[in-house]
Amino acid sequence: MLSRARKPSHESFFVCLIETGELVGVINLNEIVRGLFQSAYLGYYAFEPFAGEGYMTEGVTLVLDQAFGPLGLNRLEANVQPRNKRSARLISRLGFRLEGFSPRYLKIGGRWCDHERWAVLADEWNGRSVRRTARA
Repeated sequence: MLSRARKPSHESFFVCLIETGELVGVINLNEIVRGLFQSAYLGYYAFEPFAGEGYMTEGVTLVLDQAFGPLGLNRLEANVQPRNKRSARLISRLGFRLEGFSPRYLKIGGRWCDHERWAVLADEWNGRSVRRTARA
């Protein structure tokens, strides 16, 4: 993960509790394409017991601020397995819209899994501030 994060086509962020510094989750901007495209894929995951506590919403909000601010990206896409309702609610809450369905999109655990394609554009991002207890 660290060697990938050093590449110019990736940005990685750790989500930590402010009070204790505990690692809550990871957020990645993958396959960043510059030039006329200015786009990347958003990936994220939370560690137990922090899943479902709102920390990733805060962390992803901070990363979106960076992506559409200093990093100058125009579009982020997140691909979510249809059964992952928690993840779909997170990105929907942050303004991503469902753009389509990709059958057998990604190989996970040795099998090809379907995914929903969600996206948000820089001019759609409202940059809401939900900072509470996490930092990215």
